[in-house]
This record gives sequence, structure tokens and C-alpha cells, in this order.
Amino acid sequence: MKKGLLVILSGPSGVGKGTIREYLMKDKNVNLQYSISMTTRSPRNGEINGKDYFFVTREEFLNALKHHKLLEHAKFVDNYYGTPKDYVEKLRNEGKNVLLEIETRGAKQVIDKMHSDDEISIFLVPPSLEELEKRIRGRKTETEDLIKKRMAKAKRELKKETFYDYIVENDTPENAANKILNIILSHIKKDETN
Repeated sequence: MKKGLLVILSGPSGVGKGTIREYLMKDKNVNLQYSISMTTRSPRNGEINGKDYFFVTREEFLNALKHHKLLEHAKFVDNYYGTPKDYVEKLRNEGKNVLLEIETRGAKQVIDKMHSDDEISIFLVPPSLEELEKRIRGRKTETEDLIKKRMAKAKRELKKETFYDYIVENDTPENAANKILNIILSHIKKDETN
């Protein structure tokens, strides 16, 4: 069985990564499996442990980090986030194409470790910073102070687009998802011909 593709989807907070993921997961042609991240933050309304994130204690997270069980990790607004390495490899070894939906710091850690053609990175950008702020405010889940922190972070993150294999603008979720699906399918077809 051929090892699955690793697809890194990254971009600033509020750009629409979760919405794009929902579109991508509907297309059965790409055999895509979402990689669930681990976090120490509390679940948002409607989030489910083991589906949206693996919600863990700070001690559990630091133990995983100490034992090199994370593919990447980051700390943001006093919470840790990371991707369980064994979970991702198990899915890829089953022939599934694995989607990592992660922030830019974590994405850079994975990109720096990438060694083969069966790994691709995609940077999702907003049409504008004004649109990004509108989307973050539209969530109605953050304080004004947190919104300002997220926007400052987004401005820094948008400068990192050169680290990625592909840059996709999220003009509409459907258009962006279709562009990403075409990128993934082209890599799958390329692998089949090699």
C-alpha cells in the first residue's frame, strides 16, 4: 500500500481554515483524513474532544513534548497546540492522505522536516486584512484585546507565505477549497505515474 500524502493547510487565525477543511473533507476522491491536533485550551461551544481537537491538560501536553511525540507544537495566548506524530503516521501508513490544519509556527516546523514529494504545504490568505478582521469579529468568541493580538499576529504571519509550496486566496470557501482539491489531486496523479 502506498503511503498517504501529508497536506499542510496553514494561514493566519480567522482566515477560514476550518471552513475550507469542511469542504475538502466532503470530496471522497482525495481520500483525505483530518489530523486532529492536541491543545490545552478549553473547548469552544460545540467543539468535541477527539473530533475537533484532543483536549488535554498542560501536564499531558508537556509530557508528549518531552517524549518527542509531537510533529509540531506552538504556544499562543497561554495555550499549547500540537500534532500527535504517531496518529499522523498511522493514518498515512494506512494509505490515507492526511490534512494538517495548523498555525504558521507549527507549519514551519513541519515544512523544515519535510523530505519527500509526498508532503505539500498550502498557505491560505484572506482577500485583505480588513476582511480578516471582519471574519474574526464575526465569530463573536474573542475579547477586543484578543482580536487586536490576533490581527497583529496575522500581519506577521502573512509575511511567511514564501515558506509554502502553494498560496491560495480564500475569496470564497468554495473557490478556495476547489483550488486546494485540484492541488491535492494533481499530486496524487503525479505519484501514480511515478
